[in-house]
Amino acid sequence: MSLLETRTVAQPAPDTRRRAGAVGLAVVSGGAVAVQSRINGELGVRLHDGIAAAVVSFGLGLIALVLLVFGSRAGRRHLGVFRSALRDGSLRPWQCLGGACGAFMVANQGLTVGRLGVAIFTVAVVAGQSASSLVVDRAGIGPAGRQLVTPARLAGAALTVPAVFLAVGDRPDDPAGLVLALLPLLAGLGLAWQQAVNGRVRAASGSVLTATFVNFAVGAAALLAAFAVSLVFRGWPSGSLPAEPWLYLGGPIGILFIAIAATLVRFTGVLLLSLATIAGQVVGAVLIDLAAPGDAARPGPFTLLGAALTLFAVVVAGRRDKAAA
Repeated sequence: MSLLETRTVAQPAPDTRRRAGAVGLAVVSGGAVAVQSRINGELGVRLHDGIAAAVVSFGLGLIALVLLVFGSRAGRRHLGVFRSALRDGSLRPWQCLGGACGAFMVANQGLTVGRLGVAIFTVAVVAGQSASSLVVDRAGIGPAGRQLVTPARLAGAALTVPAVFLAVGDRPDDPAGLVLALLPLLAGLGLAWQQAVNGRVRAASGSVLTATFVNFAVGAAALLAAFAVSLVFRGWPSGSLPAEPWLYLGGPIGILFIAIAATLVRFTGVLLLSLATIAGQVVGAVLIDLAAPGDAARPGPFTLLGAALTLFAVVVAGRRDKAAA
């Protein structure tokens, strides 16, 4: 084979390059979610109230989005397109509720990360996210339509289940903490659906910013309702707002994550987007817990093994997913 022929064969197709770039960006955004988990977890510890921490995080994000959407002509125009899509039925009201799942996820960060650590929290989220991604892709809820559920995809999702048991294996003397790991598992179940319906809102409105704004508006409303109930039964949070500026970056990080996911899902499908995001989350979570474990202990060998098994699951499902697509 000549040098010219070799170069010609080596040139990837534009769709392949675009998809590879989308996967790489999703991995980076997953790492940002791990950082957000540590920030919101620490904020929950400082306030002694995970729901209050979630309200602060989502509230700051919503304020920024209100300024961006209503402060620009393009933002107001796309918001009008969104309303028109709701009126004519091309976008269903239930497809606008992805923010409720995001609110539950952020509340879990504030409630559980301080006790579990970022690594165990992330592995538990991953198990739920992988399983629900299969269902969401098969049902065609996302803007990419129905996706095949191949044996490799099933195997990759199934591998995350023993990964959770491995990850919590370093906490045999903390049964309450193990039960607490069920909360991020449930939060993970909603993440794939959130990514799918936010992609629908982006497609209907023609704007990532609008989709992100709708997500935060719905999530903030859900969190305020939960916080009101918490005030009735538990009273005002006993902690005070911290002075460190970095503890208020959870909302802006959430904006970036939701915007990136809403943009990329049409190129990757829900499962591949979730798997790439998971890879970034797991690597970021382990690095954060090793470098700065906070109140939780540094991850032990079982937690690290669970994280490694999670990454292997991503490789199994992700690489073969490209071949099957």
